[in-house]
Amino acid sequence: MSKKNKTKDILEEQMDATQEAVVQEEDVRTEAEKLQEEVQKEKDKFLRLFAEFENYKKRTSRERIELFKTASQDLMVALLPILDDFDRAYSEISKSKEKELLKGVELISNKLRVTLKSKGLEEVEVKQGDVFNADDHEAITQIPAPSDDLKGKIIDVIEKGYALGDKVIRFPKVVIGQ
Repeated sequence: MSKKNKTKDILEEQMDATQEAVVQEEDVRTEAEKLQEEVQKEKDKFLRLFAEFENYKKRTSRERIELFKTASQDLMVALLPILDDFDRAYSEISKSKEKELLKGVELISNKLRVTLKSKGLEEVEVKQGDVFNADDHEAITQIPAPSDDLKGKIIDVIEKGYALGDKVIRFPKVVIGQ
């Protein structure tokens, strides 16, 4: 073999080796890019899962707080007729001359109301002349309005309404003017 052929063969080998190295480098680069994409996908998946878990924790915490607020709802609903009876008793006894009896009923009623209020029970404020709203009031009946300015408004409150926290547990029962 001549020197020229040997040099040519060496050059070809080096070129082949260089091309092979370039191909391997490209393979390594594409492999690195694939791994980078896979890492990015896993990171995105992790962040989504973490955010979902945080939302779950917040939601269950809110639900738990709400449950504690309204846990006594059944008891409160059962006690509402007793409050109504105290109101009726107070109005009837106040017509008589029994001031000591009236004072006793008033003390018991106030004590019960303060205790229930401390547990979150509040009276829904409704008075004569308020505008009737079907979302906030329960209409028992309609009567002809005594005056034009009372049409569509509350004439009388038959039964008080009560709320436990933010939730209305009994809507006020009213008579409206037509």
